[in-house]
Amino acid sequence: MILRPDYIEALKPYIDTPLVKILSGVRRCGKTTILMMLADELRSRGVSADCIIERRYNEMKYDGFTAKEMYRDLMAAVDGKGRCYLLLDEVQEIDGWEKVLNDLLEKNAADLYVTGSNSKLMSAEIETYLTGRYVPIPVYTLSFREYLTFRGKEQTDAAAFDEYLQYGGFPVIGISNFDTHTAYQVVEGIYASVITRDISKRHRIRNRELFDRVVRFIIENVGMTFSANTIVKYLKNEKRTLSVETIYNYLKWLGEAFIIYPCKRYDLQGKEILKTQEKYYLSDISLRYSQMGFDSKMLSAMLENVVYLEMKRRGYEVYIGKNQTKEIDFVGVRRDERIYVQVCDRLPEHSERETANLMEIRDHYHKYVVCRDPLASGNDNGIEIVTITDFLLREKW
Repeated sequence: MILRPDYIEALKPYIDTPLVKILSGVRRCGKTTILMMLADELRSRGVSADCIIERRYNEMKYDGFTAKEMYRDLMAAVDGKGRCYLLLDEVQEIDGWEKVLNDLLEKNAADLYVTGSNSKLMSAEIETYLTGRYVPIPVYTLSFREYLTFRGKEQTDAAAFDEYLQYGGFPVIGISNFDTHTAYQVVEGIYASVITRDISKRHRIRNRELFDRVVRFIIENVGMTFSANTIVKYLKNEKRTLSVETIYNYLKWLGEAFIIYPCKRYDLQGKEILKTQEKYYLSDISLRYSQMGFDSKMLSAMLENVVYLEMKRRGYEVYIGKNQTKEIDFVGVRRDERIYVQVCDRLPEHSERETANLMEIRDHYHKYVVCRDPLASGNDNGIEIVTITDFLLREKW
């Protein structure tokens, strides 16, 4: 097992607190492994193996399991053992799981950790039963640093990053030696499972072919500003009809299954989040390759996607910056911190093309131009120009 210590560090402050710790993210992003790492951490603290109770609710033996059966099983597992730790994987497979956890919390029966692959884990039911008594911990596919660890690489040169850019960050890919074709087939399987199990079946989508067209449009336009109306017009040109409301539902469901993340626009002048013309990024760049193949023409958008995910991993709320008529690729906000980031493939001969928009922002926060160009470095009037490998591997920005 290759460790992902950042997630254990995120969990440590919450061990033995009266909160449900909820780890959520796209299927196969490594949540189960994080629970295994947590079990090791607990054992290292002297917790008896008998007091660490693990359940994998996507296993066949739990098919059809009811909430009452789940409750009775867990209460029997902790009975008479003193302080116990429940590590419950893919709990969304059990209808009513949040009621079970609420009751366990009320009884102080155990320290609770759960994972899930859709945001049913953040649904109204949780707000009803667990308000103020849970902490969300998002789980992402491998960062570049983690990918290097999984691949056993020490080098941080452009070649290592190009490999990451080609294969993406699903752990099953990072730990294997698949060729490109096989890697994308594996990712296609993950994608198909999410689309079928977490979206199509759950929401009873009748016209799967039309839904797939919408998803393809979103994937093709990663990093581009568009709206539901944009998709309606696109379908109309193809002689197909779909309502704006249905498009909004599709976008919502794709987000709930962690296929996409919305990135809203932030007006730097008015200090407000705008409600129109969002961008969307994928939970892993390989999802695009699995559907459309690898194409160097899409690199700019994929570089943005990589930077966006890294900012999310580090706890930033990420927005597109709107500064009057100018656009900043990303504005990252974390408590009282803020950073501004422009992303490009190659630095133009006249780098002011990339720094001009940043220069118009009159504050003291860090500003970066991040690019794949291995020779990119320097400082332009307080704006740092940095390679994407350096940016991704820095401990702090």
